[in-house]
Amino acid sequence: MSFAVLGPLEVQIAGARLRLGGLITARVLTMLLLSPGRMVPVPRLVEAAWDAEPPATAAHQVRKAVADLRQRIPDGQALFVTDNPGYRIDVATEQLDLSLFTERLQQARQALDARRLSEAVERLRGALALWRGPVMADSGGPVIAAASAVLEERRLAAVGQLIDLRLDTGESAELIDELRQLVVEYPLRETFRGQLMLAFHRSGRRAEALAAYAETRRLLVEELGIEPGRQLSRLHESILRDGPEEAVEQGAPAASPGEAPPAPRPAAPPCTLPYDLSDFAGRRRELRTLLSRAVGQADGDRTMRIIALVGMGGSGKTALAVRAAHHLAHAFPDGQFFTDLRGFTPGEQPRAPGVVLGALLRTLGVPGEQIPEDLDGRTALWRTTLAGRRVLLVLDNAADAAQVRPLLPATAGALVLITSRRRMVGLDGADALSLGVLAPEESVALLTAALGEERSGSECEEVGELADICAHLPLALRIAAARLRSRPHWSVRYLVDRLRDESRRLDELRSDDRGVEATLRLSYEAMDERHRVAFRLLGLHPGTEIDLHSAAALLGTGLQEAEDVLEHLTDIHLIEPHEISRYAFHDLVRRFARRLSDQEDEPAAFERVLDYYLAATENACRIRYPGREATEGRQVDCPSGLPEFTGPRDAEAFFDREQVTLLVAVERAVEQGRYGHAVRLARNLIFHLNTRSQLQEYRQAASLAVVAARELRDPRALRLSLSNLSVVQWKLGEFRAGIESTTEALDVAVALGDRDGEAACLSMLGLLHSCLGHLAEAQRCLEAAVELYAGMTAGRQEGYACSNLSTVYVWQGRPEEAVAVAERAVLLSRGFGPFGEEITALTDLAIAHLAAGDVEQARRTTEQALELGDEKHVPENLALAYAVAADVNQRLGRDGPAAACADRSLALIRARAGTTIRQATVENILGGVRRRAGHYRQALELHRSAHRHAHAIDFQVEVANALAGMAAVRRELGVEE
Repeated sequence: MSFAVLGPLEVQIAGARLRLGGLITARVLTMLLLSPGRMVPVPRLVEAAWDAEPPATAAHQVRKAVADLRQRIPDGQALFVTDNPGYRIDVATEQLDLSLFTERLQQARQALDARRLSEAVERLRGALALWRGPVMADSGGPVIAAASAVLEERRLAAVGQLIDLRLDTGESAELIDELRQLVVEYPLRETFRGQLMLAFHRSGRRAEALAAYAETRRLLVEELGIEPGRQLSRLHESILRDGPEEAVEQGAPAASPGEAPPAPRPAAPPCTLPYDLSDFAGRRRELRTLLSRAVGQADGDRTMRIIALVGMGGSGKTALAVRAAHHLAHAFPDGQFFTDLRGFTPGEQPRAPGVVLGALLRTLGVPGEQIPEDLDGRTALWRTTLAGRRVLLVLDNAADAAQVRPLLPATAGALVLITSRRRMVGLDGADALSLGVLAPEESVALLTAALGEERSGSECEEVGELADICAHLPLALRIAAARLRSRPHWSVRYLVDRLRDESRRLDELRSDDRGVEATLRLSYEAMDERHRVAFRLLGLHPGTEIDLHSAAALLGTGLQEAEDVLEHLTDIHLIEPHEISRYAFHDLVRRFARRLSDQEDEPAAFERVLDYYLAATENACRIRYPGREATEGRQVDCPSGLPEFTGPRDAEAFFDREQVTLLVAVERAVEQGRYGHAVRLARNLIFHLNTRSQLQEYRQAASLAVVAARELRDPRALRLSLSNLSVVQWKLGEFRAGIESTTEALDVAVALGDRDGEAACLSMLGLLHSCLGHLAEAQRCLEAAVELYAGMTAGRQEGYACSNLSTVYVWQGRPEEAVAVAERAVLLSRGFGPFGEEITALTDLAIAHLAAGDVEQARRTTEQALELGDEKHVPENLALAYAVAADVNQRLGRDGPAAACADRSLALIRARAGTTIRQATVENILGGVRRRAGHYRQALELHRSAHRHAHAIDFQVEVANALAGMAAVRRELGVEE
């Protein structure tokens, strides 16, 4: 049996890998293996097992994980020892790679002390051969990652010691490639850079040794503002004097006495790649894709490959291209070139292809007098010079395909990586890879790498917020990290709070000569004036997604012209396509566009888009909600055209897509004083939000409509808006606030002589009073409403009143009257769509039949209700129908269907409930069903939950039902009151 933690966690038995439990179990085992033979307290295991706040049962789950390991691993009882207040694992040295690593390092140290250099080398090689990667391979969480970082330092120290020994024993040229890779991976580690300088020097490559020092100094000064350390500086001085004795004096091994000086090497192939970022994070999927697409060149494919990385400014294209180039450099031994084409560089014009070719030819060693003056001549010489060579060319920050085309080599096996903000559609044979923003976990990894584990770990939640507020754009994340590094007295929370001010966010995301706004402005200024105007207008869009019709309305154009504009903005990555005819701004790009908005253009454009949404929602409501009360207002014209709705499903899908945008449009309409649009648009949206039981959004829209109606001083609009508000107040259990809204609406209706409005308000008042237990007042209001409706053709509204009156009659113990009025409600509800009113009316009728003792008729009625059921539309009404069906089936002795209906009802009401009212009612009914089935504990819990819900909103009838249900359960159990 063996355990391995120096990489992905593995447990092997007789050479076969053992399957472990989940992530928690793996982390617990890893923590124990990181401290073999030592007790690890349970709180420490809890801290390691959960990335965020551990659950209340965390300690229990840790114990359960240890118990599971004892079962899975042979002799687990002896292996995992309970050592209060924690656990330890007793594992032999030869069974654990970490223990073997430590032992071999000790053996290497003993061999060194005895000057047995070859034995020390072998021991170090053996120790390092055990490593397979980071502990748990990046899935261990913060605690294990911190332990992994400590072990990584031990590994790197061993690597450095091994290289010193190999240099001592005469190796030099053999180490150069290995040291180059280490310098790429750990660019700020001076030890490896010094060893590389010495290896170059020992191999007769003094110029490269000095160039390595110059690159090191430039990196340290630019990145950290410091000079190289004393040891590296002395080594540099020694190499300048070309004196091996001086090198030995500073601790750098010299060649063995009598060793012949190495033969001069030819000049190294050119490499002008910039340094790879030490804190590069994320883009794993993109890097894998890029490397896999380049694999043909790496394997000797005899074609020239072009890969274009395209994305918005600040998306990290250059960093990814450079990292990929370093990974691939070994496969292109004849040269690796990097050139900035300055296609989008502040204050500069894109570099002319001829100028770039001149610089590249000089890098290849072509004398200046041999370089032609004309572009065609330089292109021909460039391609001729590269003939037969395997080269890698990185063309960064390209303006367009025309700038790139003359720079392409013609040699087989070459690889060209291009980065640009524009799609390279004019570049034949180019393979495009689009970069979006980072995934949230990648953003956090980037910030963690930039800020350090200690600082990030102390504010994990705040780092996640910072990533979100930077909208996961690499440039914004790096600027935020740079600001925090330069201000160690700032907490991450402090910067997050500063960035919350949206009006200043772009200003805050600026550091020295870098800034998100400056980066975006380059793309903006590269456009012609027509597209600049369109970009500014599209920034006024109220939604996060822009569809073709609303874009055309904003721009004041037809659909085809609007699509051309959107596709142009897509090509330069100022906007992203989500699907056909739907586009989206990156959050920071949207803020930039709004900052540019023209005060002269804005009012007219915003009115056009409001007109569009009003006309589109009117059409959708007419199809989706037939029979609704008509509203007054001017007819809006929409020259850009409207979506076509072939039926209710299309109209419903439109509302599903646009509901967030519509709610923002209502908010902004109120802010900008467009109160007529706000009232009508809110009402249209409310119909959809109600069927989806999205009650908080419903209340927000209804409240805005009331504000707008008051500003309009339009009494009819105010009455309707107050009535809509009172409905959601009832659904949310805000009965007294609903009575206040409805009473005001009633006064307005009476003053207007609006009998329809008066009846609707009386019906609503009756419903609200009934919930508070004011049954006499509820009866009076509802009967008055029914009487008023009798002389009208209200239909749907009268059906509401009849349904609510039937409920009051049931509660008053008048079942025959309840049945009669509920039957009237069912008749009135028909014809208004396959969901909504009819299922509610049928359920109320079934409840009335039950109250009258007609269980068979109640069964037939509930079956009709369930046939109409649709979980997408007002799911709490379907939950009530299932609850009543459970009650009915149980009374008929059909225990199987009763149990199935009860389970379905409970699942619906708890997963998708929109109202506390319905939840309390359903739980009380199901409590009775469970009690009669003998499931007393479940029944008691349901009645208790119903009591909590009903009591919280003062729903008196269901409070009483819950108390009665709990008392009945206690009687069944023989518990005294």
